[in-house]
Amino acid sequence: MSRQLHAFPGGLQIPTCKEISGKDISILHPLPERLIMPLQQHIGIPSLPVVAVGEKVLKGQVIARASGYVSVPMHASTSGRIIDIGDYPVPHPSELKAPCIVIESDGEDKLFDIRPTREYASVDPKKLQAVIRECGIIGLGGAGFPAHVKLNEGVENAVDTLIINGVECEPYITCDDRLIQEKADYVVAGTRMIRHAVQAKHCVIAVEDDMPAAFAALEKRIDDDIELIQVPTRYPAGGEKQLIQVLTGREVPSGGLPIEIGIVMHNVATAAAVYRAVTRGEPVISRYVTVTGMVEKPRNLQVLLGTTVKDCISACHIETDENYRVILGGPMMGMHVTNPDVPVIKTTNCILVQKNKAPTPEMPCIRCAKCVDACPVNLLPQQLYWYAKADDMEATQSHHIFDCIECGCCSYVCPSNIPLVQYYRYAKSQIAAAERRRNGADHAKARFLARNQRLDREERKKQQDKEKQVSKKESLDKQAYIAAAVERTRARRSKQKNRSVPGMDDKDA
Repeated sequence: MSRQLHAFPGGLQIPTCKEISGKDISILHPLPERLIMPLQQHIGIPSLPVVAVGEKVLKGQVIARASGYVSVPMHASTSGRIIDIGDYPVPHPSELKAPCIVIESDGEDKLFDIRPTREYASVDPKKLQAVIRECGIIGLGGAGFPAHVKLNEGVENAVDTLIINGVECEPYITCDDRLIQEKADYVVAGTRMIRHAVQAKHCVIAVEDDMPAAFAALEKRIDDDIELIQVPTRYPAGGEKQLIQVLTGREVPSGGLPIEIGIVMHNVATAAAVYRAVTRGEPVISRYVTVTGMVEKPRNLQVLLGTTVKDCISACHIETDENYRVILGGPMMGMHVTNPDVPVIKTTNCILVQKNKAPTPEMPCIRCAKCVDACPVNLLPQQLYWYAKADDMEATQSHHIFDCIECGCCSYVCPSNIPLVQYYRYAKSQIAAAERRRNGADHAKARFLARNQRLDREERKKQQDKEKQVSKKESLDKQAYIAAAVERTRARRSKQKNRSVPGMDDKDA
């Protein structure tokens, strides 16, 4: 029985531009001379270095450990020597620098001693979860959420459906499409491993209906235990909540998680990484990256993590200058970077090169409501814009700004060229900063109260000790007084007794 598909609100039919890079087989990017490995490559707490400058490392060796539950280890992408641990430019909207480990390649690409997990189907799900975490696997579809956290949710909660997301809705990006075509057996086997890890009752792999080659590659390898579904091509059908709605007709609650309705979702690249981790013990040290746009030879590269964007662009025969702009990700949700020396990290799925053009001036909102019609989350983009512009963060929160997935549909259709998503990101950052300040103030207040309570306890203890000493002294003084009185009484009685003895006068006494 075929699965009934549902529609999600809003969304857009936009040019996909996938034919530019998707038709050719991927190629291995040459081994770089130097790799820059940021310690923050995922949502959560950055990893902590366990190596020192000058130390030699092997490919796949742990060079930074997880520093919390929502954190994963980081591994060397090749063998070589640690030449620096310091701040370098990283992929970030504000173009900031962040702590990185820099590896100078020795050219040998010598592999660390890694060990596979035998007979995964008989392994306890918790153990499988630990293997996946130790291999540094995160969501490779772009969000970057540590995979083991979702797997743990599945172990601790009843999972009805596991969804493997191959819906590559963002224009220009074809890395998942090429991965499926070239590694479909990895994706299918990894899907079964994830299913065992979360103990899901049902399992679905979803791709868009404009990915016929990927669909055919998967169809050859699945059995009755996995449903293979084609969903209509509509942006942003690959969004987590949107795809859940398309496949199940159910909505994830506002501010909630898919596990709350019995669903866990992972990307096809994550499934392939799980297969390599379980069967070979391989950590995440490379990924497929689409290099496309205004390049001479657009295609997908298999890139070692830490390779610079500049190296990837050069491999596709173009040298960027002020006439070009580089976007990490797609044109709708991607991040514009001006420094091509930033490294490819685990969440880098596309490098898009476009011609620079003068920005279109922002004009006043004409209240056309096109943004409302396009929003796939049923928000009120116009109201959010007004509140964000007025710095009314309380109102933006009451209008569910954190449900915004920043898909860019509203900005795309806006006839006034208002960069709506930028306003929403600003509001989110302001709210987050206020939350940090509030948490900091609450923490300081808690410390202040705790200090006062401690000082009060110490003062009460001192007073009690003093009272005990006074009481003890008074007790001792009283005992001494009584003893002295007793002694005087005894002396007096003894004297009287001696006087009463016959023949004894006072002199004798």
